[in-house]
Amino acid sequence: MKFIAALFLLVTSSIALAANPTILIDTNKGQITLELYPNEAPKTVENFLTYIQKDQFKGTVFHRVIDGFMIQGGGFLTSGQRAETLTSITNESKNGLSNERGTIAMARTNSPHSASRQFFINQKDNGFLDAKGSQWGYAVFGKVVKGMDVVDSIAKVQTTSQDKPLHDIVINKIIVQSSQ
Repeated sequence: MKFIAALFLLVTSSIALAANPTILIDTNKGQITLELYPNEAPKTVENFLTYIQKDQFKGTVFHRVIDGFMIQGGGFLTSGQRAETLTSITNESKNGLSNERGTIAMARTNSPHSASRQFFINQKDNGFLDAKGSQWGYAVFGKVVKGMDVVDSIAKVQTTSQDKPLHDIVINKIIVQSSQ
């Protein structure tokens, strides 16, 4: 019986250690909890966690909001200035994850390896953003596990013709709730 109990403890401890990190995005519109996928997107998750550990998302905004598509943030301060960035990362869009409703992915320019700090949360399935063959996509690295109602609420705010919210959607902080 002791052997079975010890084996159970070993197995449950291993499962707990293998858990993906979860993060909390605290905004002035509510909270969003995400599970990150370091096995599928190790460089992207490491990059995102580096910004979190340096508290560099505090006071940034969701600056691009398109209802029925996505909400994008992390790259601009409430003043409108661009936030400082670390080095761009290698695109990990060929990791088997799809830009489905509730997933978080890295924003980038037309250059596939230009992502640095801006991210977006898909409000609907956006498979057209996935990598296909030799074409690079937008790297998914996690998924909303709580707070999709907040994402939907943010997506419904009034915006300018350039998709900028009329009133700031502020990221108060992003914290790691649990790590690997």
